[in-house]
Parts: sequence; C-alpha cells; structure tokens
Amino acid sequence: MLGRALLSTSLGLLSVGAVSASTLSWNATEYLFVFGDSYTTDGYNISAGIDSPDPGYTSSNGLNWVEFLSGTYNQTDITTFDLASGGATIDAALVPPYLPTVLSVVDQVSQFSEYLASKPADAEWDSTNSLFAIWIGINDVGNSEGWTNITRPDFYSTLMDRLFSQVDTLYASGARSFLFLTVPPTNRAPLFIEQGPTAAATMGDNIADYNAQLTARVRNLTTYYASDLGSVTLFDTQPVFNTLLDNAETFGFVNSTGYCAAYENGTPTPTYQVEGCAPVSNYFWLNTLHPLFTVHNILAKAITTALAGYPATQIAV
Repeated sequence: MLGRALLSTSLGLLSVGAVSASTLSWNATEYLFVFGDSYTTDGYNISAGIDSPDPGYTSSNGLNWVEFLSGTYNQTDITTFDLASGGATIDAALVPPYLPTVLSVVDQVSQFSEYLASKPADAEWDSTNSLFAIWIGINDVGNSEGWTNITRPDFYSTLMDRLFSQVDTLYASGARSFLFLTVPPTNRAPLFIEQGPTAAATMGDNIADYNAQLTARVRNLTTYYASDLGSVTLFDTQPVFNTLLDNAETFGFVNSTGYCAAYENGTPTPTYQVEGCAPVSNYFWLNTLHPLFTVHNILAKAITTALAGYPATQIAV
C-alpha cells in the first residue's frame, strides 16, 4: 500500500492545478451529479430507480475519484448520482464507443433530465447546494486517433460544441456550479507505450489540443452565463499524473509503464499478490489504460483542495 506520506506529498503538485471562479463552497455542497466514462463510473443505474444501490463497479480495483471525493474528502453529507458509463464519449453520433450500449454524455444528461431535473423525492437538490462534475474526452481523443477524414482542431471544436450544449441543458435545469477535469496523459499508459514512441507522442499532442480547447470553453462560461453562475472549476489532471509517473519510485510505484496481466480485470482484495508480480496496489496501472485506486485517491484529495478555494491551486478567470 502507498503510505500516508505519498498522499500528503502529492498536494504539492497543485501550483497551477485549477481554473476557478467560485461562489459555491465545497463545505456547502450537498449533491454531486457526475458525468463521464470508465474513470468515473461506479456502475450505478438510475433507470433501475433513484434509490438503486451503487454496485461499486469501478475501473480502479477499488474506490474511484468520485467515491473518494464524496465519501472520504467530503465536508458535508453528500448525495451522489454518478451517471457515468464505461467507454463513454461525448456523443456516440460523433465518436462511437466500443459498444453501442455505452451511454454517452448526451445520454447521461438525458437521464438526468428524465430522472433528476424535476428534483424528485430523495434528490431534492437546488442550485445553491449542488455540484455538476464532468470528466470526459479520453475516449473521444483515443477512439478518433486513427481517423484520417478529420482535421483535429476543427473536430475537437465540434466536440466542444456538443459537450457545452449539454452544459446548457444542465444549466437550464438549474445547474449553476460545475467541475471539469482535463484529459489525463493516457499517452503514458501501457496501451500507447506498447504502440511505440511516435504513437504515444501523437496521442500526447492530441490530448494537449483537446485540453486547450476545453480550457478555453470553460473560461468562456463565466462570460457566457455572466453573474448567474455559482462556481466553475477546471481541474487539470496532467500535473498530478505526470508528477506521479515522473517520480514513480519515490511515490512507491514499482511499475509505472506496464501492469501485471493477472490483475488486469480486478483482484479479490486491494493488496492481492500473485507470484511473479508485486502486490496490485504497488502498480500505477491496473491494465492497459486504467490507473489504480491509489491514483484516484491522490487525485480526489487534490480536487478537494481546489474546490476548497486555496489560492495556490487556482488560476484566476
């Protein structure tokens, strides 16, 4: 297991971690609505009922950043509705997911509109106590990587138009406080390392392009919605991931470029070990693309630092 010192040290990664314009305080947040992909989902199925259980099906072999955020680093009793879907893209009509049953962000927002926008019993949220979190783009960038019929800056602009049309839908339903996360450096994941340095470098450039457009759109929100916003935070995941990967041994990771195949579909316990591999918790990557719960833990702690409004974590907007 990674020690407590790792978590404390990691907070030093955040000198320029977030763009923030804040009114809603983290210690006043009572409802958390989350949209995204496999880095975010916990398997919750709202179509089975608002009170349907959280099965805890994450990609991290343990808690993910949402669960750490709302259950470990929360300052209030937070009710979370995690609508994310593994493999999700912004819109399946623009970037098809790996399976047609995957719910895109467009689908997830439709679920919000159907089940939660009316503020039913057990979800009586309001604009002043609710945070809407969106972490999407990993599969949009990754799935479209080999396409030769697009110009990426223009295509990413189209993706942003579609994503922020969904933000408009949430806003029209009463959402006023938003958290956005940038795409992490998945170019450093085994999936792309195995394809060689050229492929990894190209992916890194494409991620940077996507994140630059996301940052510009988030900055524009404060102008677009004028003074009617509660808070807007853009958290840059890149410094956290890159610092951990650059200093893997210091942070207790025995392997930051590969994974143990015996663990790739999950393990019975968080410290499980098979012969020939270190304990699963000592790896950065569980499989070709997904970081372990240890990384999610550090990420969630860093996000709460930004949400709490510490100046060192913010860039003025």
